[in-house]
Amino acid sequence: MRTLFFVSCRSRSALALAGLALLAGPAAAAPPVSVVEATVLELRRALDSGATTSVEIVRESLLRIALYEDRLNAVIAVNPEALEEAAARDRERAELAAAGRPVPLLHGLPVALKDNIHTLDLPTTGGALAFAGLVPPYEATLVANLRAAGAIVLAKTQMTELANWIAAGMPTNYCALTGYGFNPYDPRRDPREATADGRPALWTGGSSSGVGTAVSFWVASVGTETSGSILSPAGQNLLAAVKPTVGRVSRYGIIPLTADQDTAGPMARTVTDAAILLGALEGAAPDPHDAETGRCPRPEGGDYTRFLDAGALKGARIGIPRAYFYDEVTPPGEKEAIGGLDEGEAALMKEAIEVLRALGAEVVDPADIPSVVAADRDANALLWSVCRGPGQGKGRDADCSIVFKYGMKRDFDAWLASLGERAPVPTLTALRQWNVAHQKMGALRYGQAQLDISDEMDVALDRARYEMDRAKDLRLSRDEGIDAALAAHRLDALLFPDGTGAAIAAKAGYPTVMVPMGFVPNAPAPPFPPGFDARPSPFGVSFTGPACSEPRLLALAYAFEQATRERVPPPGFP
Repeated sequence: MRTLFFVSCRSRSALALAGLALLAGPAAAAPPVSVVEATVLELRRALDSGATTSVEIVRESLLRIALYEDRLNAVIAVNPEALEEAAARDRERAELAAAGRPVPLLHGLPVALKDNIHTLDLPTTGGALAFAGLVPPYEATLVANLRAAGAIVLAKTQMTELANWIAAGMPTNYCALTGYGFNPYDPRRDPREATADGRPALWTGGSSSGVGTAVSFWVASVGTETSGSILSPAGQNLLAAVKPTVGRVSRYGIIPLTADQDTAGPMARTVTDAAILLGALEGAAPDPHDAETGRCPRPEGGDYTRFLDAGALKGARIGIPRAYFYDEVTPPGEKEAIGGLDEGEAALMKEAIEVLRALGAEVVDPADIPSVVAADRDANALLWSVCRGPGQGKGRDADCSIVFKYGMKRDFDAWLASLGERAPVPTLTALRQWNVAHQKMGALRYGQAQLDISDEMDVALDRARYEMDRAKDLRLSRDEGIDAALAAHRLDALLFPDGTGAAIAAKAGYPTVMVPMGFVPNAPAPPFPPGFDARPSPFGVSFTGPACSEPRLLALAYAFEQATRERVPPPGFP
């Protein structure tokens, strides 16, 4: 029976010991090629030339985890057989070379998965205490695709518990299983009295973790998003990322929030690496377990790198959705303005727009989203939010979309049933009861209001309301939203500050590519106490387009990245 290196929040040193145990042996000397900020293509060349081996790359990755994990809490579990798998990849690479056969770009390279993605060799917990140690009876399709590409699943990453559908007000990148994740650009705790519960001073983004990718624990990682959970941590950790069209990457074997919006996608340090990982995740054929796969045409050979063009912005039409996303607006019938950027964010976006123009793009400013500026309250997207928390339970949810809470009841119960006898609890109701019974273990530090309002849903009786709300979501995000803005101005893409466009694109199921842009002040309200020198927060820009437009978005993002090159590694993690 294998030993799984699982880390609890009460025993963080266990991970360092596990990593050091894997490193034991005379070969643990300084590697000839450093993994720090190394790209897939750089490591591929080093492997092919014999300058390094997969074993050496994995060993250095494990050493970095052992050295820095206690400061970051980026990992939930480490693969105890990673070095053995790396040795097998080295042998396979030699055999492929001898036979004159091509070696996949990710072959022999370590990647990490968000811990809601099924693997057969590591637990899949979703960050929930109730699922500690759960090894599902089947593997996620995307994991099978990664293994087919020769990638090594090195670890499972920290995540916000159950993709942040537990409690209203729970900090992102917190879970009952392992506590808080910390941002490597300022890995300190929040010193403010009102929020001094151990949470980080610098938001990590959620619910996927970009922390380990930012500090080169692995070459890239796979996150999942329902509404912002790839784009948000990418922006907060100065990463490139792709939130794909829903259905491009199979969702089979991923703990769900709602199938209407769930998708997995790549997080990496460069657009090129994100493109390479996207091709591997997509797989060679549609997945019979996920009817949405096959919706988008797959590039020949799954090669998204052929779209990467440093001149792609020349002549491209890029829209600036200024209302709400850049400038504050007052929705119809409301008294207070909402949205907009602060001074530092606005300055950075002004610079980004100047870059677009300098690269030959036709910038349409403003290119407002019609549903965002609609004068009719029923047609205004800003007045149609996701139902959240106890204040929007049954009977109090007329003015919000029930899609999340309904989808969680429908899809989560179906996922539990798919586990068969391995399911720790049989239903969402049983999970809520388990959490209440285990409060002293820390299961409900922030309550479970989101689970409560989901469990109120009756999948049969509430279906008509769900379908009505889903139709409105699509109308405001697609027909009168992104599609309308793109068509009105004949745009290739919309440019959003950081992840601010994530919610509307997520409802539409549309793709977005994130690129690092720089830093903005970390100045929360209430402010940090005098003497606490808050370090600046990473910030990105994102290109959003219609369904299946990943090739075009990757081209635009790559051109922007090559002109700006704002990615810098976190200080203090050499």
